Amino acid sequence: MPVEFNPMRSFIYVDVVDEEYRHLLQHWLYFHHIPESISQFEPYCTKYDFYNALPTPEGGERFGTARMQLTEHHWLVNIMDPALKVKTFQEYMPIEALKWQGTVPMTAGDANLSGDDARATGGDNGCPPFVFAFCPMWWEEDIKGTGRTLEDGVNYRWNFAVRYPNGVSQEEGDKWLFEEVFPHFQNNNCCTRILTSKVMQDVNDCPMSRVVEMWFTGPTAWKHLAVETADKIAKPSWAKDGDVFPYLNPGFEIRGIFVTDYPTCDALHQYRGYIPRR
Repeated sequence: MPVEFNPMRSFIYVDVVDEEYRHLLQHWLYFHHIPESISQFEPYCTKYDFYNALPTPEGGERFGTARMQLTEHHWLVNIMDPALKVKTFQEYMPIEALKWQGTVPMTAGDANLSGDDARATGGDNGCPPFVFAFCPMWWEEDIKGTGRTLEDGVNYRWNFAVRYPNGVSQEEGDKWLFEEVFPHFQNNNCCTRILTSKVMQDVNDCPMSRVVEMWFTGPTAWKHLAVETADKIAKPSWAKDGDVFPYLNPGFEIRGIFVTDYPTCDALHQYRGYIPRR
């Protein structure tokens, strides 16, 4: 069965629910997950990068901030194409790895899920969904910062995915985002770049509908705009009394992360196996 050339990128927001699990999750990622992933998708993946999460800034918890890493892939094909369904090996995906990430309850029984099943957990079990967001390879909307270069400064990146509450259409939610939220950040020099794309939800039924990336001069600048002065942003129609920006349920309707420009691990080019510290 032929596979169509269909370039796209994806973002996975990896949380860790307790510091007791960070070293365990990192071991699973680097010892098991990276080599198994490369073995499977190296022929049709051109980028496989891990960006370690920066510390959550004050006030960042209400934005559904992931605390482990952002995983970014660049794909040449739609990896959900039925032609790719036959796998030589099933991924080693113990239920513990999902408990550490918070997409299944700690009371979940022992199991070794398939990779696709694991990446569809959460959202209907009281836990936040596993967010695996596919987007066009190239950003669709360049809101602010066109022409910025590496010489213009180091960037503190806030990447986040959103969905709007039940009953709120994509059009209504995006209208608020573009007309009320983006201008608040555009009009302040503390924010240097804004980019956004719609999520290609038809690829894997991702619960999120849009990915946004904003760059700042640092966490203090982010806090100033997203927390301290966010009351200047007009409330959306779905906001309830007492709600504060972003007016979305953290983890369920907004999932984000703070990262630097540079990946912690460019796995396709740098990974040489699990070589521990001596």
